[in-house]
Amino acid sequence: MSDIPENGLILGPDGKSRCFWGAAPDDYVAYHDTEWGRPVTDDFRLFEKICLEGFQSGLSWLTILRKRENFRKAFRDFDFHKVAKFTEKDLARLLDDAGIVRHRGKIEATMNNAQQACEMKDEFGSLSEYFWQWKPDPATRPKRMTWKALREMNQSPESKAMSKDLKKRGWRFVGPTTAYAFMQAMGLVNDHIEGCAVREEIPL
Repeated sequence: MSDIPENGLILGPDGKSRCFWGAAPDDYVAYHDTEWGRPVTDDFRLFEKICLEGFQSGLSWLTILRKRENFRKAFRDFDFHKVAKFTEKDLARLLDDAGIVRHRGKIEATMNNAQQACEMKDEFGSLSEYFWQWKPDPATRPKRMTWKALREMNQSPESKAMSKDLKKRGWRFVGPTTAYAFMQAMGLVNDHIEGCAVREEIPL
């Protein structure tokens, strides 16, 4: 990380200042500018992201991002009602799919989590209602999201509580770091660094 600017920002050729990780390659620029940190309430996208965060464990997000369309095709666009009905035949199909990450534990976790998601929707009315209850009080957040502050926040009290509750409900591959990355990506927190052009576009 020695090549990261002290303020964590990089000025792009288009004149826009971005969080260093979203400045290149093009895949990351598009993801940073149009997706990461923008509030998501769609149940299928929330389910997709919590599952893909689990698949990312031990890998880079770029690896997952570049395979995302393959994941969507393999997991029926992350319609958890459909994934919950996957069988051993589907598991074999997925383990043979070179377009995704063929990790048996993570695939089985996604199938399991889909069943838990169906129960959660019955209980809360939507996955969105469940996940957004963990949005932190703005007063507990850093007054300025500097690169230094962000480096110290790979977990939070809310992500720890969410992780604990999800595990209690039977979810897998949902540790507190995974939960916090999910919160960052889905807009429950705005962790774009101060000075990033995108930060100003997202409601706090």
